[in-house]
Parts: sequence; structure tokens; C-alpha cells
Amino acid sequence: MERSDSPHLFSGSTLDVYTSGVWHASALLADRVKAVRQPYSGATVPELQEQVDAVDLDRPLGDTGAALHEVARLYLDNAVWFHEPTYVAHLNCPVAIPALSAEVLISAVNSSVDTWDQSTAGTLIERRLIDWTAGRIGFGPGADGIFTSGGTQSNLQSLLLAREEALDGRDRATSLPRLRIFATTESHFSVSKSAGILGLAPDAVVGVPTDDSGRMNIAALIVAIDDELREGGIPMAVVATAGTTDLGRIDPVAEIATVCEKRGVWFHVDAAYGCGLLVSPRRRHLLDGIERADSVTVDFHKSYFQPVSSSAVVVRRGETMRRIAVHADYLNPRAAALPNQVDKSLQTTRRFDALKLWMTLRTMGSDQIGEMFDAVIDRAHDVHGLIQADPDFEALAEPTLSTVLFRYRPERLTVAECDELMPLLRQRLFYGGRAIVAGTRMGGHYWLKFTLLNPNTTMDNLRDVLDLIRGIGREMTGERDEATAVMA
Repeated sequence: MERSDSPHLFSGSTLDVYTSGVWHASALLADRVKAVRQPYSGATVPELQEQVDAVDLDRPLGDTGAALHEVARLYLDNAVWFHEPTYVAHLNCPVAIPALSAEVLISAVNSSVDTWDQSTAGTLIERRLIDWTAGRIGFGPGADGIFTSGGTQSNLQSLLLAREEALDGRDRATSLPRLRIFATTESHFSVSKSAGILGLAPDAVVGVPTDDSGRMNIAALIVAIDDELREGGIPMAVVATAGTTDLGRIDPVAEIATVCEKRGVWFHVDAAYGCGLLVSPRRRHLLDGIERADSVTVDFHKSYFQPVSSSAVVVRRGETMRRIAVHADYLNPRAAALPNQVDKSLQTTRRFDALKLWMTLRTMGSDQIGEMFDAVIDRAHDVHGLIQADPDFEALAEPTLSTVLFRYRPERLTVAECDELMPLLRQRLFYGGRAIVAGTRMGGHYWLKFTLLNPNTTMDNLRDVLDLIRGIGREMTGERDEATAVMA
């Protein structure tokens, strides 16, 4: 039969075009990365908006090379480079090269790991990685799970399972408004977001106070659950965070597990950030008790140095995953005995993201991943000590993982002036392009934040960032003093 392949579609007859396109993209990327000396170009929103708006999407360039050069100008020249050692803002990591090799295969083959007849061995590789992760958590052979797009989806699915467990044997209409989730104010915003998506009451998330270090207060948790029970509420889940976004705190997992077991409440651990401790040679004990959770969120695209997206939700009792199974004859008929993953996922079409982690483990091994995560935690402790010893800076608290909250506050600067200055200083630092830090509010005050997920970031790099902040701070306070003098 005669074939007429499109020159722009991947197939056996267009491999030369594909190889040329991939090589060209890799060469452009390599050129840009070789030239990169700072995490951002400094381009402003209006400047980039003008460039993007100038592209006529209805007039194609007709050539992949030309389109790549245009994209390089628009995107690569103005990308935020997470591998640069002075990028210390958010939970973004430099990515493992073996995982990038996997991305080439994933995007070209384009497997969808929802059904066996779209993925075959891909399904088995994903399942093996779920089993491996469950083993690292400490779950037994009955565990199960699924890869997801990220921690938000993993938390949503965990709380969906918790909802279904809590409603089992109850009248849904009268019970749904009474369901309650217990989490601290430091838990990820996706907990509250999930409650809304799941149709729970506006007050369904009960805020549990923290102790002086920012960890869930166990006595307060017990009081909160018992109060809800007395008032007719139904405790649906307790969410412990293993690595809060700002302070990196790990809630007392083992103690929370005991509370949940005694009261029959679903126990979820959001370890999106702290999951790297599962392979840590020196700090695995910080997650002791996680094996008693009902569900765990892990984000491999944070502390396992994977490209976005690569996350998973893992459950201790695999049968709980079946609560969300919906059968469709064209995908997963009830009579079929094939390993169809769509039964367990909130998604239907789903990328074979598991291959990235597989390639990384088979190339580097889990010990090296754990050592890299330990290295960034060590660096956080070191820079915290440096900040504490510097009279121009103020540190908030000793780090647990790899985040450090601090601010530029020389003696002459009042607390109120500092709160006003910090977000402006952070913005000026960003558009300078040489370093990027995050910012947040804690205890009613504004803080700058180092989030360290790059093992190649050295103390010299961090000293340079602090010096940049100091220089901008002095410049801005000088401008303020001059303005005040003129007004006077």
C-alpha cells in the first residue's frame, strides 16, 4: 500500500528530519547554556509581551530551524535557569542528565500509560517504581500508587481517597458537609484547594496550631479532632507536612500516626519536598513513622532532581485505590485482566514520566540522589550560620531542610521599614538578573528566602548573593534617605 507521510510527523520515513530537529534544538540549547552567566536576562514583562505579541501565529515559518531560532530568541534568551548557582528562589532543581535522555524517548514514542495496549512495558516500569518507592517509605507488599503531574494532584487524590473511606457506609448527602481535614497553617495551599474541589464545606479544613518550631502541635491536634467529634463533625483526614514550603519543617509524623490510628482517621503525609530524605544516607530518620501513613505524596521533580513533571501518590493499602475506579469498555472493561493504570489515576491520557526516574536510578543510583539532597541541606545550615554572624542580616530560624528565611536589616532600619523594603529589594534583585531569591510572609513580617536545591551552589555563590542584596539594600535605603531629606 502506498504511504504518504507528512514531513512534519514522526515516523520511520521522517527519521532524518527528526534527528536533524533534535540535534538543532540540542545545539541551540547548548549554545545558550554555555553563554549563561546568571539566572535571568532581566527583561521586563512589557518587553517580553511586545516580542511575543509580534509573532503572527497564522503565518508559519515553514522550517523547524527557523522556528527554533525564533523560540531561542523569545524563550531561551529569557528563561529562568535553575541550574545557575545563584538561582535560590523556589523548589526548582537542576535536572539529572539521564532523565533528560529519557525525555527524548518519552516525547517521541508518546506512550500513554493509562492502558496496557498504549504502553505495555511502560506500565510495568511505572508499577515497579511505585513498588520501589513504597518500599523506601516502609509500606508492605499490599501498597500501590500512581504517578501524577505534581504534589497538588497527589494531595488531591489522597484526600479524595480519604473522603471515600470516610463516607463508606454513611449517607453521602448528610455526611459530606460534616467532613473535616486537619492541617496546620504551614501546610501546602493545595490542601484547602482540594477541599473545595471535593465539595467539602467552606470550613472543612481545620487549622491546627504549631509549636514554637513550626511543627504540628500534637495536643492541639487531639483537641481539634475531639472538638469536631463532639460537634457532630466527621474527621476525614489529618495532613502532616514533611517539608513545609517556607521553613522546611517536618511535622511529628510518628506521633500523628498514633493519634490517627486511635481515632480511625486517614493519615496523609505530604512529603512533596522532604521525600528526598527517603534516600538520604544521613537523615532518613527524620521521616520515621511515615510507614504508618495511609497515603504519601512524593515529588521526584523536587528532591530527586527530575524534570517537571514527576510526582506520585503512594498508598499503604492498595485496595483503597479502587475506590475511584470507573470502567469504560473501550479502556478498562471489567472482564479484562490486563494491568490498566487508568483504574487508579485521575488522568486518562498520561505521559510516561516514570521513565525519567528509572533512567536516573539505573545510571546514578539512589545513594547519589540522597547524597545530593543531603548536600543542599548542609549548605542551608552553613549559610544560616553565615547570616546569623552578619550584622546587616537577620535570620528567622534554624533550617530543617534546605530553606533559609532571612532579611537585610542593618541596625538603622526599623522593623516596619524592613517590611516595606524587602519586597521592593527582591524585585530589584530579580530584574538585575544576577541572582533570584524568593519572598514570603511569616509572623506578620516579610522575609527573603533561600531555597537550596542545587548541589553545585557553593558558599561563595551564596556570599555573592548576600553581597548583592546588601548592595541593593544600601542603595535603596540611601535613595529613601535622600527622598526624605528633600521632602523635609
